[in-house]
Amino acid sequence: MPNSELQRINSFMSAFARRQAARSVDLPGGFAVYDDAFSHSRANNQVVIDTAVDSEALPAIAEEALGHLPHRLISVLDDEVAMACAEPLIRAGYTHSTYLIMLHTGPVPAGGRAEEIDLDAIRLPLTRRWQGFLPDVDDEVLRHLVDRREARRRGADVVHFIGARTEEGEVASWADLYLDPTTGIAQIEDLITSEAHLGRGYADAVLTTALRLAADKNCGTRFLTADATDWPRHWYERRGFSVIGHAHCFEQS
Repeated sequence: MPNSELQRINSFMSAFARRQAARSVDLPGGFAVYDDAFSHSRANNQVVIDTAVDSEALPAIAEEALGHLPHRLISVLDDEVAMACAEPLIRAGYTHSTYLIMLHTGPVPAGGRAEEIDLDAIRLPLTRRWQGFLPDVDDEVLRHLVDRREARRRGADVVHFIGARTEEGEVASWADLYLDPTTGIAQIEDLITSEAHLGRGYADAVLTTALRLAADKNCGTRFLTADATDWPRHWYERRGFSVIGHAHCFEQS
């Protein structure tokens, strides 16, 4: 896969972070994004490094940018830059996670039985899912983690929430779809299924619908990110996605 494809995806993710933010501040090697409305959301209040940076200086850069927050999150989009930054950040007390950039290289499915939905339709099941992921957090944190999805509408030219419903009308699985028809790039993000409906094909319905919608908008570059150490990466591989690169997160509580 040409490196230019990965560069286009990294540029898309960088631009999405900037556009989604309530405000941003340029920093050496990248920028910081902030959203006081979702102060408990690390993704909405973080440092994004999208070019070369002085790796030894990065902990101090992040501290200055995020020192008013109880957490630190640094996303490094370039694999080589991240490898250079890893040792200084781990020395400074950060943990390192790797995410796979997975490009859809299989045939585009005919379409799924999912549909576009609004945030209200998934607010309850999404809250329940976050309660399962983070059982010790309070209601305000849960509210920020759920409601921050609305801010994502600012991140790309076209943003859809896609959901698959049960026969009773409950949304069983859902995901975000971010489209930039001008550059032909689409990202599928945060595909989640309610615990009560796992293993029943609802996630497949969401994924196939999202892929079809992206193709119909002439988005030939369709990608997602997946935790390098978790099982969904294999699920995505069976559905036509291939790893073309890596992104990195460094966190400190």
